[in-house]
Amino acid sequence: MAATPPLPAPSKNPSLLHLSKTSISSSPLLKPPELRYSKERHRNQIRCEIRSFENPQNWTVDPLRIIQNPSSSVSMAATAALDSPAKNSKRVCLFYCAETKALAERIAAESDAIELRSITWRTFEDGFPNLFISNAHGIRGQHVAFLASFSSPAVIFEQLSVIYALPKLFVSSFALVLPFFPTGTSERMEEEGDVATAFTLARILSNIPISSGGPTSLVTFDIHALQERFYFGDNVLPCFESGIPLLKNRLQQLPDSDNISIAFPDDGAWKRFHKQLQHFPTIVCAKVREGDQRIVRLKEGDPRGRHVVIVDDLVQSGGTLIECQKVLAAHGAEKISAYVTHGIFPKRSWKRFQRDNGGCPENGLTYFWITDSCPLTVKEVMNTPPFEVLSLASSIAATLQI
Repeated sequence: MAATPPLPAPSKNPSLLHLSKTSISSSPLLKPPELRYSKERHRNQIRCEIRSFENPQNWTVDPLRIIQNPSSSVSMAATAALDSPAKNSKRVCLFYCAETKALAERIAAESDAIELRSITWRTFEDGFPNLFISNAHGIRGQHVAFLASFSSPAVIFEQLSVIYALPKLFVSSFALVLPFFPTGTSERMEEEGDVATAFTLARILSNIPISSGGPTSLVTFDIHALQERFYFGDNVLPCFESGIPLLKNRLQQLPDSDNISIAFPDDGAWKRFHKQLQHFPTIVCAKVREGDQRIVRLKEGDPRGRHVVIVDDLVQSGGTLIECQKVLAAHGAEKISAYVTHGIFPKRSWKRFQRDNGGCPENGLTYFWITDSCPLTVKEVMNTPPFEVLSLASSIAATLQI
């Protein structure tokens, strides 16, 4: 039987750790070895010196590396690289229609990762669209988005033509940003023969061609009826956002922010928004029928002495909102303001709303906040009291990074 080889003699210096080349390579803990070698090298043996065992906390050991305490510049850089991985922003090519140009520019200003791209909007002599997507080859493999505004049936067809064309250009992914879903109020049939045009538009958008990255992402804000999210098919991924965070930020800036109450003009508005605004005292109004008229009444809550903000998803003629304003003023509201995500205002109905310069809440509003989801309205009411525009640009820019 072969004799067992003698053990190596212990080191005279207990502060030195001797590791042979063989022992390093055979140790799973030290592969690959990242040790500081001493200047003393041998042909068949490498002696690794790790000094100052009195302070073992200065060394961190894991199966892959030995990293020195961040007291040196090298270790600080290594630690930063490990603890703070690089943030990879998704670069997006954003197309837009003529109406949404100003909003598109604000979105691009929010992020260096968003680049604006142009489309030539022309028409033939018969009035049908003659469209051209600039640098179509340049968007291959890119994340692409289109910012739409379906402000009238006349512009929907030309934009749908572009929306259906972009995913076919071998793009990595496609997102449609439609801040205002325009047919949202026509979501149900009350008698045989009614056409639910909200469902029709949802079906059209659900048939957008699939890009190489999969189904289209559809971004819209404060859709009118909650059940409309179920109108969309599997070829589109609806992303339902809200403008209410913009309102909450604005309310915090008011000098009387501690005296705000939120009023909902009907039960539908309460169902839609009350969870987002639950930290404010709540007032709910209701429409009741008296003969042939529908009158707004106070259902619950006390507006007395409060700055009351009426909240709803959209306004058209503004009749219900004005009636709600009168009821709140009659019950002692000190100030009355209003917020809607979508200021549609057909036939310039925004002119019905005047500014309250103090003490007349039954006749005017202190503020009327809208977003820029309806670009044509924004152009008309810009810098016109009591209107203030809260831009969706930052919300859209953040959503495009999903």
